[in-house]
Amino acid sequence: MIERSLRTKIRAALGDTPVVMLVGPRQAGKSTLASSALFEGPPPTFISFDDPAELAAAQADPGGFVASLGDRVVLDEAQRAPEIFLPIKASVDRDRRPGRFLLTGSANPLFVPVVADALVGRMEVITLWPFSGVELAGRPGAAICDTLLGERPQLPEGATSREELAARLVQGGFPEVVKRHDDERRKAWFDSYLTTILERDVRAVADISRLEQLPVLLTAVALRSRGPLNKSGLSQDLAVPVSSLDRYLALLERVFVVQRLRAWHNRLQPRLVKSPKMLIADSGLFCHLLRLDASRLLAEPTTLGLALESYVGSELLKAVAVARETTKLMHYRTAKGTEIDFMLEGGDGRVAAIEVKASRSVGAGDFRRFERLRETLGSRFVRGVVLYTGERSLSFGDRLEAWPLSLLWGGS
Repeated sequence: MIERSLRTKIRAALGDTPVVMLVGPRQAGKSTLASSALFEGPPPTFISFDDPAELAAAQADPGGFVASLGDRVVLDEAQRAPEIFLPIKASVDRDRRPGRFLLTGSANPLFVPVVADALVGRMEVITLWPFSGVELAGRPGAAICDTLLGERPQLPEGATSREELAARLVQGGFPEVVKRHDDERRKAWFDSYLTTILERDVRAVADISRLEQLPVLLTAVALRSRGPLNKSGLSQDLAVPVSSLDRYLALLERVFVVQRLRAWHNRLQPRLVKSPKMLIADSGLFCHLLRLDASRLLAEPTTLGLALESYVGSELLKAVAVARETTKLMHYRTAKGTEIDFMLEGGDGRVAAIEVKASRSVGAGDFRRFERLRETLGSRFVRGVVLYTGERSLSFGDRLEAWPLSLLWGGS
């Protein structure tokens, strides 16, 4: 079994919090992780709401169902039975021992106000994404956020071949896809996955009559993922009203297919674009939506760069989820069009800016986009990094560095 970086974080939460909820995309490995040895002592009771009988019992008598549970229980796919959240709140109010409930969900329950209000102060929510590069390389403890926001680190060396890079991009991190080495079998899995997401998960959380619009919307979001979200342009291109577009995007975010990255801004730089950027949560899914295989990525440099940015974004998303300190992932764009692909901001306000380049060489011009930010933030600006496919880490001035992409999987 591939070790998950979140294991330590979940065990710590179970040690001091009555309810822990593990959320994330369907098929990311939540059930497998929740059923592994996360608890001290005897294993907990494991109940899955994918079982129709268990789901019917919880819906028919949620109070009695929760009262019948043992001291420690795992409730898998808990979002399918939202009726249980208020009884869980009542149970926790009577007995606040930590680690009583571990819930998993493929739809974020915090989008539902009654659920969020019921467990505020009683529940810690932890997000599990598909496998990261460091997990697949057998280095689950690698702390990418700490590396980017910390002092001068020791970095791996080793160039990344275009063939290796293309293979990583089309694979992504979903456990079932990682097991498959045939392109057609991976394509079949992603086709089934999207059908399940749209026909089951989205329909379960909202009454959507025109589900056929969602795959088209997802593909459009993937194509536009490099820049801030232009809802009016997207609405016009797809002939979908902006009000419907907002609802669809919220639903796709709720089931963890896309992730909204806020624009970084502060009062020191008022002329910054504040529109969010939409990130497809897995590079394999991204490539599937755009019908990109390894051979096409190798033949089209522009397409390779687009897919690489998606991959780096998803890897940073996974790194933020396991970071020891609260860390935010954002993007940056000025009103004049200066862009930085990703921004990491630590809880103390320190910032690392990350640009992605699908090339084995970098030049001084690649770092000019960081200079104004460095000047504005002063000591809060930890570094500006260009991630590239070369093998060495290089300095290009004060806190401006080129790092090998192999950092994202722990090096060679």
